[in-house]
Amino acid sequence: MFAQLSLVNIIDLKQHEKVNSIHLRFLQKQIKQDGELHVPIIVDMHSMVVLDGHHRLNSCINMGFRKIPCLLVDYFGDKKIKVLSRRKRFEISKGAVVAAGLTGALFPNKTTRHYIPYKLQKLSIPLTNLQ
Repeated sequence: MFAQLSLVNIIDLKQHEKVNSIHLRFLQKQIKQDGELHVPIIVDMHSMVVLDGHHRLNSCINMGFRKIPCLLVDYFGDKKIKVLSRRKRFEISKGAVVAAGLTGALFPNKTTRHYIPYKLQKLSIPLTNLQ
């Protein structure tokens, strides 16, 4: 089990799912109101594919930030990390998630559900640190 918390350049990240525009607007408003980010996104350290946190990432992109707090994990190396499909017509695997991120052939929003055994305490990263 290896995980590293780090501020990562947004431009280096690859998404594997689309986002819901209504939830995106709601979350972006909440982040602006809070003035800080409380939860890091989770990213495979080797491919830089986002596993969890697409709405948080897109909120930060829309607000013009260059960095975002990430929990970098060894997606294939850590057997405790699991992925399931939330949609019956999609067969999901770790390989399919990374392929979607690397090719840009994104799954619909909320297609995947990751189980990641790492629990972080609530963060308080001021938005000014993400400039």
